[in-house]
Order: sequence, then structure tokens, then C-alpha cells
Amino acid sequence: MSSSGDVQMLIEMGFTKDKAEKALSVTGNQGVEPAMEWLLAHGDEISANNTTESGDQSSSNAQLGNTSSAPEIESAAEQVAKSLKCNECGKLFSTQLEVEFHATKSGHSDFSESTEEKKPLTEEEKVEQLKKLEEKMRQKRKEREEQEKQEAIERERNRIRSGKEMAAAKKKLEDEEIKKIVEQRRREKEEDRLAKERVRQQIEQDKLERRKKFEGATAETKAPAAAAVPAASPVSPQPSKDYTQTRLQIRLTNGSALTQTFGSKEQLSAVRLFIDLNRKDGSREFSLMTNFPKKVFTEDDYDKPLDALGLVPSAVLILTNK
Repeated sequence: MSSSGDVQMLIEMGFTKDKAEKALSVTGNQGVEPAMEWLLAHGDEISANNTTESGDQSSSNAQLGNTSSAPEIESAAEQVAKSLKCNECGKLFSTQLEVEFHATKSGHSDFSESTEEKKPLTEEEKVEQLKKLEEKMRQKRKEREEQEKQEAIERERNRIRSGKEMAAAKKKLEDEEIKKIVEQRRREKEEDRLAKERVRQQIEQDKLERRKKFEGATAETKAPAAAAVPAASPVSPQPSKDYTQTRLQIRLTNGSALTQTFGSKEQLSAVRLFIDLNRKDGSREFSLMTNFPKKVFTEDDYDKPLDALGLVPSAVLILTNK
């Protein structure tokens, strides 16, 4: 069975569908070129067969008729068409195949039978015509390859364009994600700053309240101390009245020290409050003690004035963690 592609190519070259299929069948469906060579080599035979068939038909018709005569037959034989003529350009063709090829190539459509005899193609002319057809085949093949090349280029362009669009969409999503992350971190930083600000304000408030408490405790301590001096027992040893103040050095648990001057009548609790407000060695509970003489102050001692505890006119207090 002949290939539809080969048949179509032979039709595009000017051959009829029947002749194209016959040529491919005779050449064993080996392709367009063998079929085309066979058509060029046996075009005359095809026309001769057609003419013989027409002659046989005419002979049959003559035998059936009763009015035909020998002179009429001879006259008709002299008028038998020996070629086909293009009335537009005057060229003669010996086969219908050549007429169809000429019509396809030139666009002419006005043909008629002629008694003029066209000389058959020589071998050189056949070779030349074969070369022309081969050239036409090469041209068509080249055009098809060029078309396939252009289609491949267009597919590659579409692929690249699609890749760029996908990359752009991906980058846009990444940019949006980065913006979300940056915005989230900015909010977290702002929340952290506000939280630290609240803590700082709370610390300042606590310091202010402690300072007020310390000042109130100092004022309360001075008044009872001043009233208690006249009522003190004459036998109790009293520090010199010249010592109205005492200077205390307070050694913290981390090795640093605080130095502050207190009234000699202030209670030891005022010193503890001062340490709470100013210490930088932590917030653990502590006890106070002296080395010379060594003494650890108890809870009862915090209500006693400094001069009664022997901490005037100066003294060193040491903090120890409980």
C-alpha cells in the first residue's frame, strides 16, 4: 500500500492521484524518487495504452455500426490526435502527465488535442527533466526543514518565556514572604521594646516607693529617738553626744562597697532599706555583720539606733547571704 505522504508529494509535483499511486505500486513503494523516475520513463507507454484502449473502443463501436465505410475510417485515422497543445503558449505535449505538470507549473488551463506530433523526449531531455524534478524535491525538502526549524525555534522561545514567567512569579512570592518576615520581626522588636519600657517604668516606680518608704521610716525614727534620750537610764553607757552622724562602709557579696552617712539615731532598718535600693550584687536576702568585734545582727537589732549598736562615728558592715 502506497504512503499517503508520497502520493501527496507526487500530486504537488503535477501528477494525478491515479498515476502517483500506480507509480508507487510498480516501484514497490520505495519512495518518491523511484516513482518519479518510473513516471518519466514510462509516460509514453501510459499514453500509448490509453490510445490503444481508445482505439479498441472505437473499433468496437465501428463494428456495431452499419453505416461506416473504409474511406471514412481512413479519413478518421488521418485526423487522430497525435499530441496535446497548450492554446495559451503553443507548447506540445505527448502525454496527459506532461499536460498536468505544465498546468501546475505555469497556471495555464486551455488545452486541446492536436494532429501535430511531438517528438519523444531524448535521454538527455529525460535526464534534464529528472534533474528539475529532483531540484524541486530538494527545494520542497529544504522548505519543510526550514519550517520545522522555525517551529523548533518558536517552541524554544515559548519554553524560555514560560520559564521566565515562572521565575518571575517565584521571585515575587519570595519577595512577599521576605516582606512578611521583616514585618513580623519589626513587630516583635517593637513589642520587646514596649515590654522593656514597662519593666523600666515599674522599676522606677518601685525605687520611688522605696525611697518614700525610706524617708518616712527615717523621719519616724528620729522623733522617738529624740524623745527617748531623756528617759534613758543613767547607768546605761551612752555614746558621746558630739556624734550626731556616722559614716558606714557596706561591703556587698560581690566584693564592691557602698559608703553612706547616716544619722546616729537612725535605726539599722534604715541602713537595710538603703542597701535594698542601691545594691548591685543581686536581690537575695542578706544578713549584716561586723568583724571587729564580730557580731551578726538579728531581726531585733534592726529596730535599734545605730549609736546603740556601736556603729558610730564610723563602722564597716558586711553582707552575707542567708
